[in-house]
Amino acid sequence: MKTVKKMIKLVFVSLGIIGIIGIIVFLGARSKMNSMEGMNHEGMVPSSMKDAANPKFPVGSNVILLGDHMEGMKGANAQVVGAFDTTMYEVSYEPKTGGPMVNNHRWVVQEELKNTETVANEGDTVILNADHMDGMMGAEAKVDKSITGTVYVVNYTPTDGQKEVKNHMWVTEDEMEYDKNNE
Repeated sequence: MKTVKKMIKLVFVSLGIIGIIGIIVFLGARSKMNSMEGMNHEGMVPSSMKDAANPKFPVGSNVILLGDHMEGMKGANAQVVGAFDTTMYEVSYEPKTGGPMVNNHRWVVQEELKNTETVANEGDTVILNADHMDGMMGAEAKVDKSITGTVYVVNYTPTDGQKEVKNHMWVTEDEMEYDKNNE
């Protein structure tokens, strides 16, 4: 009987350890999705994109980032280096390189879809032709949200001490405000 109790105790301790490890792995994977890891800030703006006719934040504007799709982004000082009129998509996809599903990735633009001609709607499935995240190129994605308007490319200094990020694609107008201290 004593041996059975020890075995039961060992099983519960083992399950507890496995559960803790599972939680740590899950939280680590979630954290990695918002980190700079896997980002490609050396990508090129698609050549077919049209400069914005009348952007709220013209190229050269100093702004504060309100979006938080990357660590150190929210509250960061930034400068607008590109403004384009297009349709932007928030998408969920499984990276072609493996790893966990990426949910609600912000943003992919119309010109980064395999089918650049047809505007996708919420719930549609699209093929990504973008490389600003590892595993994104060629991945099948579900459109979570779409917005038509002006999208921006920015250089910014993360608030968490990481090195300056150049050519971050993409930021929407509602994810920025003018930097009143540096106009």
